[in-house]
Amino acid sequence: MRTATIARTTAETDIAVTVNLDGAGVYDISTGIGFLDHMVEQFSRHSLIDVTMRVRGDLHIDQHHTTEDSAIALGQAIHQALGDKKGIARYGEAHAPMDEALARVALDISGRPILVWNATFTQPRLGEMDTELFEHWFQSVSQAAGITLHIACLYGSNNHHVIEGIYKAFARAMRQAVAIDPRKGDAIPSTKGQLGG
Repeated sequence: MRTATIARTTAETDIAVTVNLDGAGVYDISTGIGFLDHMVEQFSRHSLIDVTMRVRGDLHIDQHHTTEDSAIALGQAIHQALGDKKGIARYGEAHAPMDEALARVALDISGRPILVWNATFTQPRLGEMDTELFEHWFQSVSQAAGITLHIACLYGSNNHHVIEGIYKAFARAMRQAVAIDPRKGDAIPSTKGQLGG
């Protein structure tokens, strides 16, 4: 089983995250931010990556540290669970329609993290979560997991539908990319013989 647990404690947050890349989309999420819980649950359910996440953060200040650090810990857990990355599909791409909104995510578990973000919101908050933090969450996951990540909302007018579509497309793309391709055997999916650098 490709699993990993990350414990991350700073002066701002105390986080424990466990992932199972070969799971069934079982989740137990508690970040202290209800809308973020909902989005990470969507990620787990649609990627089939089991995720347990417990976060205690300085929400009396704002949501920034909790959002950023939870994403870093999730990315680190995914990176660790991938191990040497032998035999993985590496690439993933998905479109996710969410009512009137359509999101597209393409990614490469390349070891060369970058986020290209093309989505906007017309309101500053969803539930109690600041919408500006969504891009930062994906940036932090990308950096920590070593993922080249391209995200776009192709169209959509409802802010909730826009971001939920993005999380679902990300989940489906990750489901493809972390999957073991039996035709690859133990090969690293790169002509370099390594991923990253």
